[in-house]
Amino acid sequence: MSHSHHSHSGQFCKHAAGTLEEVVLEAIRKGFEMYGLTEHVPRYRAEDLYPEEEDMPLDGLRKQFDAFLTEAHRVKDKYADRITILVGLETEFITQRDMEELGVLLESAGERIEYLVGSVHHVNGIPIDFDEKTFMKSLDSFRPTSVDESSEWQQEHETMEAFLCSYFDSQLELVRRFRPEIIGHFDLCRLYNPSLQFGNYPNALARIKRNVREAVGYGALFELNAAAFRKGWSDAYPGEDVVKVIVLQEGGRFALSDDSHGPQAVGLNYHQVLDYARRVGIKELWRLERRSTARAQNAAGRELVPRQVARPWTEHSFGGPENEPMA
Repeated sequence: MSHSHHSHSGQFCKHAAGTLEEVVLEAIRKGFEMYGLTEHVPRYRAEDLYPEEEDMPLDGLRKQFDAFLTEAHRVKDKYADRITILVGLETEFITQRDMEELGVLLESAGERIEYLVGSVHHVNGIPIDFDEKTFMKSLDSFRPTSVDESSEWQQEHETMEAFLCSYFDSQLELVRRFRPEIIGHFDLCRLYNPSLQFGNYPNALARIKRNVREAVGYGALFELNAAAFRKGWSDAYPGEDVVKVIVLQEGGRFALSDDSHGPQAVGLNYHQVLDYARRVGIKELWRLERRSTARAQNAAGRELVPRQVARPWTEHSFGGPENEPMA
């Protein structure tokens, strides 16, 4: 009964591994009932390319994404009798151009894109999850240029709060404009500060509550993202304070994602995700599905809708040895 809404392959993502078909075959081998294929959308400026992409022309990223859609629908049809494949994308929001280009992409792709994982990976135009050095560059871009009489602690605190607020403001703009079905790694902004507590940053906390209400209001699902464990966290994304204090209080619903970057990471750490879900008091899990009867559109005008995983979800094979790494 396993499912995942967020994945990548080395065929279409330079920092991942394996082919898209190998990812799907591994999901089948591990007993997944449903698996979402969600490569990153193209980027549109040379300065936004990652080091492993520097030899690619910008038009090459567009062609690569279109090739992903073609291959994703091929494997979806090929293995339809063995697994349900959903074809989506993961968003980028670096500058306003990304928002404009995403709108164009969705319009041109039409029903080839079934859903969105709404993610933010940049703050102030700088990556926050590539490595700690670039994360610090992003954080430092909010540091005041003039020194006043405030304490060093206060300056550091204000810098972090400005950074967090900018992240959540970008997230809100993305959510309002495109209504993603899945909210991706909600608190990626603290990737390199997993012990950070949003309660210490009241302006950021207010934005979290605002964003959660916005997403809950149109029916989005929040992913429990297993990738946090391979990043050294003891929690999944989102962290316990977001789950317990914010999402559960606001009626948010959760879906599973392995955020795999190749077949070696399909279902990786799902046993920890389920242990985490029990520990923080999550009572329900949800997943996206296609309606088999009359066409039913969601808030974004697309056709995947949430469905609650049959209770008791703790008895389904989301985790365990079959979902550990390949030998």
